[in-house]
Amino acid sequence: MSHYLHFRKISGGFSFLLLMIFHVSQAQKLPVQYVETRIGTAPAATQSAKMHSEAGSELKGQTMPAVGTPYGMTQWTPQTRATETKCIAPYYYSDTHFQGFRGTHWLNGSCVQDYGTLTVMPLSGELIVAAEKRASKFRHETEVATPTYYSVLLDDYKINAEVTSLARSAMLRFTYEAGKENFIVVEPNSDEGEGFVEVYPERGEIVGYNPVHRIYQGSGQSAGFSGYFVLKFDTPFTQYGVWESDTILPMGRTRAGKGKREKLGAYVGFGTKQQSVIVQIGTSFTSLEGARNNLKKEQAGKSFDAVRRSTEKTWNEALGKMKVKGSEKDKTLFYSALYRSKLSPRLYSDVDGQYPSFAGGTPLQKADGFDYYCDYSMWDTFRASMPLNVLLESKKSGDMMQSLVKKAEQGGWMPIFPIWNHYTAAMIGDHVMSVMADAYVKNVRNFDVQTGYKYLRKNAFDVNTDQKSYEAGKGRRALTSYLKYNYVPLEDSVWQAFHKREQVSRTLEYAYDDFCLFVLAEELGHADDAAVLRKRALNYQHVIDPSTGYARGRYADGSWIKPFDPFAKRSSFITEGSPAQYTWFVPQDIAGLKKAVGGDKYFAAKLDSMFEKGYYWHGNEPNHQIPYLFAYAGQPWKTQKWVRKIISEEYDITPGGLSGNEDGGQMSGWLVFSMAGLYPVTPGTPYYVLGTPAFEEVVFEFSRSRKFKIKANNVSDKALYIQSARLNGRPFTKTYLSHQEITSGGELVLEMGETPNEKWGSAPSDMPPSLTK
Repeated sequence: MSHYLHFRKISGGFSFLLLMIFHVSQAQKLPVQYVETRIGTAPAATQSAKMHSEAGSELKGQTMPAVGTPYGMTQWTPQTRATETKCIAPYYYSDTHFQGFRGTHWLNGSCVQDYGTLTVMPLSGELIVAAEKRASKFRHETEVATPTYYSVLLDDYKINAEVTSLARSAMLRFTYEAGKENFIVVEPNSDEGEGFVEVYPERGEIVGYNPVHRIYQGSGQSAGFSGYFVLKFDTPFTQYGVWESDTILPMGRTRAGKGKREKLGAYVGFGTKQQSVIVQIGTSFTSLEGARNNLKKEQAGKSFDAVRRSTEKTWNEALGKMKVKGSEKDKTLFYSALYRSKLSPRLYSDVDGQYPSFAGGTPLQKADGFDYYCDYSMWDTFRASMPLNVLLESKKSGDMMQSLVKKAEQGGWMPIFPIWNHYTAAMIGDHVMSVMADAYVKNVRNFDVQTGYKYLRKNAFDVNTDQKSYEAGKGRRALTSYLKYNYVPLEDSVWQAFHKREQVSRTLEYAYDDFCLFVLAEELGHADDAAVLRKRALNYQHVIDPSTGYARGRYADGSWIKPFDPFAKRSSFITEGSPAQYTWFVPQDIAGLKKAVGGDKYFAAKLDSMFEKGYYWHGNEPNHQIPYLFAYAGQPWKTQKWVRKIISEEYDITPGGLSGNEDGGQMSGWLVFSMAGLYPVTPGTPYYVLGTPAFEEVVFEFSRSRKFKIKANNVSDKALYIQSARLNGRPFTKTYLSHQEITSGGELVLEMGETPNEKWGSAPSDMPPSLTK
């Protein structure tokens, strides 16, 4: 044998070995390794986003490459925008300068504002404190962005910056070159100029806080608590000081803002040698001692790599509750969405259970036997993101419900859209009814449902006559006219809310919320309430115009608004959409809606037109259930067609891969459910409508012994239509599954094909349940 042939044989064997190792490594890839945290950090490029969006912010995913744990108190992100201003996220992919790592409370994918934050920035050479001036150029090629770790090379300073994080604490590592003075700048990001810092050089600490202010109702007023932080450095200071605006005060120990929008902070120096500096940071909403205790209890002597491994384990356990088989791209799309769905609601209680009182901050409360959460983007997330929590995280969902109960007890009314640990009237509806009923009917029991019901009932039946507290966000908006007319007439503008008209949308959403409370009333044995609420659940009928078959504005005398264009992109009586889009928001009674719009034939034709004529807008939440409504029309193959088309056209793994604001996880919640092959069209009922799986196999792992598998034989981009189905070995024609069928464990096997089977799931008995028949 020649040396050449011998080399070829060896190298060929080595290539085969490498190929086998590659395949094994791919097979062993963990869920967190598929997550791309920068999806949604650039404007959407989809056709529907451009067609339907009005404000520039509607085109943005408004996400960030967040490092932390699921539902963590404080997440950490690279900061490219130095602001706690409304609708400005901390990070945008198009930005070119890194201003520091921000300990953020940004509501993921929103158009609200950050609060109680701090930023930590390493420098070499000249000490520069202002965020825009100190910023360094960076390149995406040097970014490593995962849920557990982020690193980047700061080109201007030749510093490698890294961060990893637990729920309430973080660890930062900065690696400097030799030759220039090395610094770290710390800034509480108080837009109002009320931040505070103090340096303790003798113990290698910087502490401080950033007071939180309300948003929407009471905007600018104190929320009654602050974002507190304690930083511990592993390297002795060679110099230190504080700063305000551009004035640097060497050897200064403290700086407090006077509320005049001044920027301030602290800095420390470490000399000129090559070195790595570790910064441990504890955060809290209660006190500096709370932040210090959170840091001590969470990190307890852990190394940087140990913290990272701990967070990786947490994420893999959370993401691993759904296991999928399919393409690498689809896995990235799926697990990235599942990650984003788990960034809110936000943990507010310290490791010892303390948290600031709801709607005021004082006195401090103690969460006994549960974790206390806030930042519920309720108008968005009740649809899919919160039901996904119920399905996968039953214990945490119960804690989230108990947190809502405690808010009601402490504030006197059940909050409708609780963010910043306070009341708001940010959006319309009263969807706390939905999330609490959904949790309860799906067997979540670790919360005080009786007390919860008392306050839910108060929201639904009692008009808040105290003007001051009503303006502050307590009580349903426009409830007086809703109870009087059974709809909200056009004369009733709601000046004490962020959205001030939108009467038809309010009516439709209240009718659904009343249905959810009806479900809970029946479950709890409140028969009289249930009878009233069931009737109110049909109030949608009062704003569906029978002459057009679309939702339409209506005056108190019963007359309809003129002129009327159901396809107008915006109408004053509709929330963020068109009348045609909102017509379909009757999730509690699709059977009744079919009659209201003119019968089965007109219902199906109107649904067809939504998609065929481009009226559907996936980038905003009121549309999200629409593609699944074909199952109620006996045409489930059209649901399969349009769901797959939406997945392929409205989502991607690029920075512009979301077709609208992420909105607290709802855009991603829709995608997770839809790629798995089902969707909760009517939260508050224990049912999921079937769509079409994107994977050949999806496994829900509820425990080691209890799993539910959806297997799609021969599925592909073209073979997306269900030909037949078997549930636990028996023929299955229904177009929905119950929560019990899924959580009990079992297997749904779908035979897929390239052409629709128009018979499967088309019988009236196969259609999902509705309030009326």
